[in-house]
Amino acid sequence: MLIHPNIDPVAIRLGPLAVHWYGLTYLVAFVLFFWLAKRRLRHEPFASITEPAPWTRRDIEDLLFWGVLGVILGGRLGYSLFYKPAYYAAHPLEILAIWQGGMSFHGGMLGVIVAMMLWARTRGRPWLQVTDLIAPCVPLGLASGRVGNFINGELWGRVADPSLPWGMVFRGAGDAPRHPSQVYQFLLEGVLLFVLLWLYARRPRRMGQVSGAFLVGYGVLRFIAEYFREPDAHLGLLALGMSMGQWLCLPMVLAGVAMWVWASRRTDAGAVAA
Repeated sequence: MLIHPNIDPVAIRLGPLAVHWYGLTYLVAFVLFFWLAKRRLRHEPFASITEPAPWTRRDIEDLLFWGVLGVILGGRLGYSLFYKPAYYAAHPLEILAIWQGGMSFHGGMLGVIVAMMLWARTRGRPWLQVTDLIAPCVPLGLASGRVGNFINGELWGRVADPSLPWGMVFRGAGDAPRHPSQVYQFLLEGVLLFVLLWLYARRPRRMGQVSGAFLVGYGVLRFIAEYFREPDAHLGLLALGMSMGQWLCLPMVLAGVAMWVWASRRTDAGAVAA
């Protein structure tokens, strides 16, 4: 049985300024996205796209800015609506208190989708062309965020069999060993999904297929990981013994399958302009 190290959530203190590990993991996520997205521009068909204009480094910089806004706004609103709607309905101003914690991946994803739709519209590019470009660049950023969760000792797993070699006791979660679900999610939704999606996207695909594959891949892997993650205390398990995270993954997987099938059946000229 392992004991979670009592890591100070503050990584650096500079007088009154405190830099948290979680903030640093977000910074790492954005840097990884920028680096991977630039590499994606070398892949086909992005390397040869000329209409309405060739893809450039400046496009990636703009996408990162819009994406950051989408993640923060969508993640916070999603957490407020999906996980604590009654509380934030009674305390609406606290929705703005991001420093208090509380972000939802599914909300952040919806925020990014909206941000990418707006950006694509302003640039005259197909929305799915944009999402196909960024989808393989996202999982390593998600993995970075799970590192932050582990450092903070939050979002721990369900109680594990005492014989589990890597069972871990988390402060604030009692004395029973638990699954280090942050590590599971790091490996599944982060590393594994990145490898599979990056390899899949290396070859030209029909527009929307890479985006659909991301939705299916993340939804399935997150659904699996949720069986080892402790449900939110104020929600517990919902209908059919599933957590909120699992219920939110179901429409995500269905949308991904529908998108992939639709993209596969397209026969128009733009179908392969991923």
